[in-house]
Amino acid sequence: MAENAKVAISSDFLTAFAVLPRQIQRKVTEFINKFRNNPQAPGINYEKLQDGSDKKICSVRIDDTYRGIVVRQAETGVYLLLWVDHHDDAYAWAKNKKCEVNPKTGALQVYDVISAPDIVQSNVDLMLFADTSDYEMSELGLPEEQLPFVRSIIDAEDFYDKEKFFSKDVFEALSWVAEGFPATEVIELISTQKEKQGVSDSFIDAFENPETLKSFVIVEGEEELRRIMAEPLEKWRVFLHPTQRKIVNRSYSGPARVLGSAGTGKTVVAIHRAKHLASELKDKERILFTTFTANLASDIKENLRKICTLEEARKIDVINLDAWVTQFLRDHGYSARIAYGEDLQSLWEDAVSLNGLDIGFPPSFFEEEWNRVVIAQEALTLDKYIKATRNGRGTPLNRKKRIQIWKVFDSYQNLMKERKLRDINTAMYECRQLAEKALADSRYKHVIVDEGQDLSANAYRLLRTIAGEEHSNDIFIVGDAHQRIYKNKASLSKCGINIRGRSNILRINYRTTEEIRKAAFALLNGISFDDLDDATDDDDRFLSLTHGENPRKMFFKTANEEFDAVLAEIKSLVNSGVAIKNICVVARTNKLIEEYISQFTSNGIRCFKIKRSKSDDRSLDGIRIATMHRVKGLEFQYVFIVATNHRIIPLTAAIDHTDAISEQESITAEKCLLYVALTRAQKGAYISGYGKISEFIV
Repeated sequence: MAENAKVAISSDFLTAFAVLPRQIQRKVTEFINKFRNNPQAPGINYEKLQDGSDKKICSVRIDDTYRGIVVRQAETGVYLLLWVDHHDDAYAWAKNKKCEVNPKTGALQVYDVISAPDIVQSNVDLMLFADTSDYEMSELGLPEEQLPFVRSIIDAEDFYDKEKFFSKDVFEALSWVAEGFPATEVIELISTQKEKQGVSDSFIDAFENPETLKSFVIVEGEEELRRIMAEPLEKWRVFLHPTQRKIVNRSYSGPARVLGSAGTGKTVVAIHRAKHLASELKDKERILFTTFTANLASDIKENLRKICTLEEARKIDVINLDAWVTQFLRDHGYSARIAYGEDLQSLWEDAVSLNGLDIGFPPSFFEEEWNRVVIAQEALTLDKYIKATRNGRGTPLNRKKRIQIWKVFDSYQNLMKERKLRDINTAMYECRQLAEKALADSRYKHVIVDEGQDLSANAYRLLRTIAGEEHSNDIFIVGDAHQRIYKNKASLSKCGINIRGRSNILRINYRTTEEIRKAAFALLNGISFDDLDDATDDDDRFLSLTHGENPRKMFFKTANEEFDAVLAEIKSLVNSGVAIKNICVVARTNKLIEEYISQFTSNGIRCFKIKRSKSDDRSLDGIRIATMHRVKGLEFQYVFIVATNHRIIPLTAAIDHTDAISEQESITAEKCLLYVALTRAQKGAYISGYGKISEFIV
């Protein structure tokens, strides 16, 4: 590269690049590499734009037909690639554009300078931003040149239609106001995200601003360039929101927690956090990146591969916690295996029958009591169990009943030893006892937890042991109680993980439209959620920056009618240009999944079932089909939630009728499951059913 020259690519450039023909993409990539090496090379033909709004903006020749749009700031040696397109379209895109450092925020902004239509004086007070003062507009980052244009915007729909004219930071700030948040509150909200620094006209200085890095990336080498251009639509790999970047790069004095609703980029933050920490590891230091399910761990491992160097990736162990426990115990000569499903159910049934108790509780009650009271509090003797608290358990138990129930727990422990089986929480407890000594000299430097709301108290106590005594950047947890679809629940502080003063909330939804986000949140109205610790997480200050149609509901008399309608909608989407691999059909049970696969296949539609322990390979064609549990952590342009029938949602077998509290908890979990499924959709969602429809839906 020419001495002191810096070349950056904008996110808009990647948007334009992604839709170019494949052969043109190759030419563009070759040009960028040449441009990156020396933007002043004689072969790069800069052409000024006639009648352009910004004299710094010009075009460069890709070939006879295609042009790139670039910005040059000669005094700092910074070159920005803004857009690439067919010759005429590229010039049309660039004509009204300006690229400047905002004097108030210090962020590098690309925006349109366009004339505002005349407004009848009597209508001024009816405009969308009539209550927002010029000063507040400036504080929100709006360039002064755009103020008359903004004053002419009629309503929210008009505003969203004009998104392309704004820089990304300004559009985000104004979106909050457009959705009814007071400008003063928005200014306060975004000010907490900013890092105080000076403001100058220099593009070099602007690249020290996290707001700039939300839209631009400086390309340092050919390997990085080719990695970016290989999958340009996956912008999460390159561009982070300032809030995300601040969390990723921050040094914490101990454990940290990040909350955020579905689609706010929690996993993206965790993945980038892992890369950041891995780049600073020394010698044999390692990172454990863990989560609750095997399929999520598989997805995370695949995404880490896309952003990490080979050396960084080698330092990160990605594995779901159950599998880590199994592996650790096996490596240390532990002969028992972890029981799930029918094996575990059989253990509990035998433990109950051995004692002949007739106190009206099913085996499921004893299992819940064991997991949520006994093993959760490590009350592994009768005396400790009698003294154990039962907060959140709906069935009251006096001393006499606890003594009776303990006989079942005693039998259960004996049966586990005889049959060399353990439930996962007991295995985690025993693993922790072993790990306290075995890991004395080989603990992980950092532990990162995704989907933290799904882990149990035993899991967090084990992770505390794995990470060792509290130290800087030891444990990093992301989660959202609104997505708790399993029965586990824990208080971090009670598990030895103190996150006080080290908590963050992500508020921008990058996945779904605002209409889908609101519809999903409406499913959870009236339910209070925890913050993974001892407080509540009922903050509703979240926002999606994209808009579309409300989720479409389709209800029919028969299953065949429902399938025909779903099939017709999918064919319509495909005919409109949607890739079939970007469509996912979601159902509550595996049995339903198999039925829909059979029907689609018989109608000539290729299906790809997303299985439990395998990542979704988007290189394979076919409509995606998954259960509501398996689809967690994934996203698709369009999602069809099918068979939303009575007794299926909520699933009758999933509701615990032992007492009122247990029943309400299981109903909430089913609502959370539907919330998770709905929030997988990026552009559009369909909810269908037949016969009697779920009370959650109608």
